[in-house]
This record gives sequence, C-alpha cells and structure tokens, in this order.
Amino acid sequence: MSKQAFLTCTLLFWLVAVGLVILDTAATATVRVEPPPFAFGSGQAASGGHCSGR
Repeated sequence: MSKQAFLTCTLLFWLVAVGLVILDTAATATVRVEPPPFAFGSGQAASGGHCSGR
C-alpha cells in the first residue's frame, strides 16, 4: 500500500467516524444522562444498564 493510499484511507476513516459522532449528537434532542463508567468506591451505586436491578 502506498503512502498516498494509506493517508487517503486514514482520512476517510476519520471523516466517517467524526460524521457519525456529529450525526448521533444531532439526533439527540436532550442531554443523555448516563451512569459513570467507574465509581471506584465512591459510594455511588450503578443506576443504569441491564444488571443494576433498577
């Protein structure tokens, strides 16, 4: 693979990735409240997901 083809594929990948993030952000009407990924003993209980029991 030539350097030019590699740079083109890399640019195309990032354009698609950023485009999908922009599309997802634009489709969301309000701010999504999501649980923190890690609590690390902060006393904060998990409130989301299929295994939280809520």
